Amino acid sequence: MDAAVAMTAGPMARSWKDELRATLVLAWPLMLANLTMQLIQATDVVLLGWLGPNELAAAALALGLTFGMTLFALGVLTASAPMIASALGARFNAVRDVRRTFRQSLWAAAMMAVPVLIVLWNAERVILAFGQEPELARLAGVFLRGYMWVIPPWLLFQVLRNFVSAMERPGWILAISAAGIPLNGLLSWALIFGHFGLPRLGIIGAGIGSSIVWTAMALALTIVVLTDRQFRRFHVFGRFWRPDWPRFRRLFKLGAPIGLTMGFEGAVFSAAAYLMGLFGAPSVAAHQIALQIAATTFMVPLALGQAATVRVGLAYGRQDSHGIALAGWTAFGLGTAFMAVTAALMFIFPRELITLFLQDTPANAPAISLGVSFLLVAALFQIVDGAQVVGAGMLRGLHDTRVPMVFALFGYWAIGLGVGVGLAFAMGWRGIGIWTGLAVGLGVVAALMLWRWTRRDKLSLLPATA
Repeated sequence: MDAAVAMTAGPMARSWKDELRATLVLAWPLMLANLTMQLIQATDVVLLGWLGPNELAAAALALGLTFGMTLFALGVLTASAPMIASALGARFNAVRDVRRTFRQSLWAAAMMAVPVLIVLWNAERVILAFGQEPELARLAGVFLRGYMWVIPPWLLFQVLRNFVSAMERPGWILAISAAGIPLNGLLSWALIFGHFGLPRLGIIGAGIGSSIVWTAMALALTIVVLTDRQFRRFHVFGRFWRPDWPRFRRLFKLGAPIGLTMGFEGAVFSAAAYLMGLFGAPSVAAHQIALQIAATTFMVPLALGQAATVRVGLAYGRQDSHGIALAGWTAFGLGTAFMAVTAALMFIFPRELITLFLQDTPANAPAISLGVSFLLVAALFQIVDGAQVVGAGMLRGLHDTRVPMVFALFGYWAIGLGVGVGLAFAMGWRGIGIWTGLAVGLGVVAALMLWRWTRRDKLSLLPATA
């Protein structure tokens, strides 16, 4: 076997201490990378909040339109991580197998970018069709004319990221993402408000700034993959124009359920934003701020879920049932413990967190008050939100994606949105009802994911010879 493959196939943990160390070594750069990528978007939200509640509400509707579609695409591409990890764990013909998966991930990214760009180009009409205020729909469309060009480089970055993560070398992801935060903040600030000799573009400036930064980040990670000694041995861009239909179908067979699982969650939060629009701009702005805070804390268990996918996938490739259990439960424990801490912070400092995004002025008082109430509900679902995303990552390491997709559809939409709409409109709870429904839906999904993981042996999810 190739020596480079042997070095990147991952350590074999035989104790909780070994697995904890291996998981943290893989997960902490992913945590920081996820946080930095989320902070790029949060920076735009802060800057748009300085323009006013209407601009912030419009950006919330715009980002809500992208959320479900981009998460579906991300989920499909996420399938490449367990596929690469399993190939490295099996250590047989790994270089060719990894290259095939990477190449077809590029094809999938290009294919999925096209319909997303078409929808975003016509965003104003789409948002108006959902019954939103015409001025908010107009501003959202203006923002997306600049922001939509994030999609192609963002998808390329995810393909590269999955490869680098599966190789257990996530430090590069962290370094590039960390550089993107100040670059995005500075560039977007200059384009929104007209500094450094640049024109004052207002809301579209934030979108253009993000598009430029994501393009630079994707190019930087591409250069790393092409030049780093451990990565270039795989020649992942070799003959990328050649089709490989069996691998393409396998990627979508595994990835489409992951994409739908993630898309269902993202789309239900997008639907919540549009339901908030029925209650006025302050509700939309408050929802977006509370969601940004919750999404930022979510990045840590998301990284632990990604690490669990790789660690479980490596053990799965080795047909090591003991390693599978160690990897899964270690990531799950870390994720729920972290979210318990963030829940406490949200309970103790809700107003302080909300006013990081909106200036504490009389004009912003309605949005701030609503944001505080939404954030208190978000604190309640922190632990179950972490549990469901880590649980999904654990099951993905076993190449188990279809049943978790059904769990997500049922929990997020039938339960979460159903309960939320009932409380918001029938019971008169308005925005608080929507957020309460989201909390209930996340709890149901978390319970179902955990139930399936604990029955993985009886459900024949383990390798046949493990």
